Amino acid sequence: MNNTSYNTKNTGLILFERQNISNIFSNHYTPVKKVVPVQEKKTIPEVLFITSYPPRECGIATYTSDLINTIQEKFCQSFSLKVCALEAENEIYDYNNDVKYVIESTNKEAYSELADKINNDALIEVVLIEHEFGLFIEREQEFNTFLAELRKPIIVAFHTVLPHPSEDLKAKVKYIVNNCREVIVMTNQSARILANDYEIAAHKIAVIPHGTHLVPHLDKNELKEKYDLSGRKILSTFGLLSEGKSIETTLDALPEIIKTDDSVLFLVIGKTHPTVKKEQGEKYRDLLLDKVNSLGLQNNVLFINKYLPLPELLEYLQLTDIYVFSSKDRNQAVSGTFSYAVSCGCPIISTPIPHAREVLNDDSGIIVDFENSAQLGEAVTRLLNNNELSADMRSNGLHKIASSAWENTAVAHALLFYKTIGQITPLQYNLPAINLNHIKQLTTEVGMIQFSKMNRPDIDSGYTLDDNARALIAICMHYELTGDEADLKLIATYYDFIAYCLDNDGYFLNYVDKHKNFTSQNYSTNLADSNGRAIWALGYLIAQPNLPVALTEQAIELMSAALLKVNKMYSTRAMAFTIKGLYYYNKKYPNTESVVLIKTLANRLVQMYKHESSNGWEWFESYLTYANSALPEAMLMAGLATENTLYRDIAFESMDFLLSNTFNENGIKVISNKSWMHKGKESAHFGEQPIDVAYTILALNLFYETTKKPGYLTKMELAFNWFLGQNHLNQIVYNPCTGGCYDGLEELHINLNQGAESTISYLLSRLTVEPHLTRQPNMQKAKRGFSN
Repeated sequence: MNNTSYNTKNTGLILFERQNISNIFSNHYTPVKKVVPVQEKKTIPEVLFITSYPPRECGIATYTSDLINTIQEKFCQSFSLKVCALEAENEIYDYNNDVKYVIESTNKEAYSELADKINNDALIEVVLIEHEFGLFIEREQEFNTFLAELRKPIIVAFHTVLPHPSEDLKAKVKYIVNNCREVIVMTNQSARILANDYEIAAHKIAVIPHGTHLVPHLDKNELKEKYDLSGRKILSTFGLLSEGKSIETTLDALPEIIKTDDSVLFLVIGKTHPTVKKEQGEKYRDLLLDKVNSLGLQNNVLFINKYLPLPELLEYLQLTDIYVFSSKDRNQAVSGTFSYAVSCGCPIISTPIPHAREVLNDDSGIIVDFENSAQLGEAVTRLLNNNELSADMRSNGLHKIASSAWENTAVAHALLFYKTIGQITPLQYNLPAINLNHIKQLTTEVGMIQFSKMNRPDIDSGYTLDDNARALIAICMHYELTGDEADLKLIATYYDFIAYCLDNDGYFLNYVDKHKNFTSQNYSTNLADSNGRAIWALGYLIAQPNLPVALTEQAIELMSAALLKVNKMYSTRAMAFTIKGLYYYNKKYPNTESVVLIKTLANRLVQMYKHESSNGWEWFESYLTYANSALPEAMLMAGLATENTLYRDIAFESMDFLLSNTFNENGIKVISNKSWMHKGKESAHFGEQPIDVAYTILALNLFYETTKKPGYLTKMELAFNWFLGQNHLNQIVYNPCTGGCYDGLEELHINLNQGAESTISYLLSRLTVEPHLTRQPNMQKAKRGFSN
């Protein structure tokens, strides 16, 4: 947490007048908002969070801090986020500069004063209340009056939704909702309870899961060694300590557990809850310590009685073998500690709170009854004795929780803010710093490994010419941009792999196993496209101005050998990739041979285009498949290299057709790899791969550089935003924690593996848009630095 000292209680105010968009209520509600005169809207809306906030120690404070930090990282060009911090009586904190106002929640007069300040603050467009009844319990009437007096759109996020409410509780919740534009809950169960038990209109309820941190999934044994826990099987739980955690349930189960495995160590991580400590001291912790002694568990239980910085906490969770969530609060809807544990890859044993019931099914965890030590002990023993089951639960849990990454939670909130404000300009996504970490992790002395299991390279998958050719282009781009000397080693590695794949007949093989042997797949698969990619990579390398001369000379010699087979090339995309390589080669070293080959291949594409194209189907084939944008891009390159206007005309016609079938008002949606788009038929609406987005961005870049038409640049930005969350799932495809890119966007989920193709595709895209950032005010980086 950032505890920089800023005292923000005396904040200057600006007079505010505007008209709110009408509230939409169900038949049960009557709008109570006041209408005020219209004022010109500000460029960047300000959202005011009313919430507890660090350095105050509570779950909602931590949640809000994580949420605000992530929204700012992703959308600092779209929103200004500020906080009105809730303080209890006699509490005074020093806040960072996120905090604009402070309210003492027990002060009767403070609520009306705060309403006046917010109403007269011209910058605030939306108020978001992170709600827990305990925060306002002493001043419920004043809080209700505050809601009625606010003349700004309100969103309320209910952190607790109690089932089977009394009539009094039901009336309180309905009154709050009546005064709010939107309602956020964190589980589907909470949404159902609001709709069924509280009669809240479903259209007002948005389910946005509790956010989770992306982690690099470090080696468990290395982390245990780091924390002096080698050789131990680790159970853990964490959070601010209170009786509701029911730690004694696990302690009572341990004697039977350690009979099976005495290496078990139970970590109880976290200090006592400040409110509990203020009222009861360390009574509960002392009770637990007494139980440890009475049960003889001194060697099997370790209390870490402190607040751990987030990176350290996440490492403790990553080294955990089994995470135990033993809360006995039947009304707890959601748990941040539970979410963090799942996102760190912990197999989970949990009591049946709604959050756990939604996540822990399909073999992604084990549910046990409240305060049932016998069931808990049996579950722990079962997992300790079944490594395969633990691994499956870890994987299934990660896939279930992936959509709740803080980055996705930020996207969901940003879209809700825009809906509430009525904003019509598109969201401005910040661009992440360039990060080669996963690229380097995938690369061995042989080349780039083909696949990953999550973000762990799978050496058994071997290597491909395809991936190493694309990697060579990407790192050449990175070297041209940064001049990073470390890139030269990577470039040499990928080049050497390409050279290794050229056989004696002047034809490239594609598949190499982990022992550097060519596999049988090379003789049962059409390798024409792979040969085209290799020529593209070699041509791109040759065109680079600052590479070692010896490397360039080797590449020219290798490319000359590869070009001997080009006249026999008829695969559409193979010809397109080859034209691209020849185009770059010819730009650096103009030569008649390259131009002749470009014309030969371009003429073949022209004949295909004339044969297949018709009004409304301006394309080279009777279907759209993968790497489609490489075809118009290659035709434009052919036109530039030869000054042939027919090539250029076909390039623009086919590109316009392709863009009309891959872009809509929401952004890019590339052709599905589940079923190609055939002439006269629609493609499937899912199965999108990063490689097709990357090829689109590369093509758009050439068309923009050739014409300077801003529409191409706008589409480049839209296409790149696909990686950042502007897609049909509203989820990130690029993982900023690892520097890897997920392998695909499916109908209902992301493929979380971060293989070579997808990760290079992201890097190619990121490096392509980079030169345009300083020219376009709408395309800005969150950070101008580079992370290697």
